[in-house]
Amino acid sequence: MDLKIQIISLIFSFLYGIFLFIIFKLEYKCIFLLKKKYQIICNFIYCIVFSLLYFFLLLFINNGSLHLYFLLLIIFGFLLSYQLSKKIV
Repeated sequence: MDLKIQIISLIFSFLYGIFLFIIFKLEYKCIFLLKKKYQIICNFIYCIVFSLLYFFLLLFINNGSLHLYFLLLIIFGFLLSYQLSKKIV
């Protein structure tokens, strides 16, 4: 994998972490309207769908090559969004 594809993959992973945080906040507000059994099912579906979405998008960017630092950037984007949302609200 050349440097250009790695940089695009890193930026994509970071932005996907921010996207996951936004979707998580929306899902978190809606999920409390459901019963406990449906909450578990919805969380499971949420995890599966967004994991598959990330992998399929990564498939188009760099042929599906998944490295540890991509996952770390997703987590970093998620945590950075969390910290910024706490300061804004």
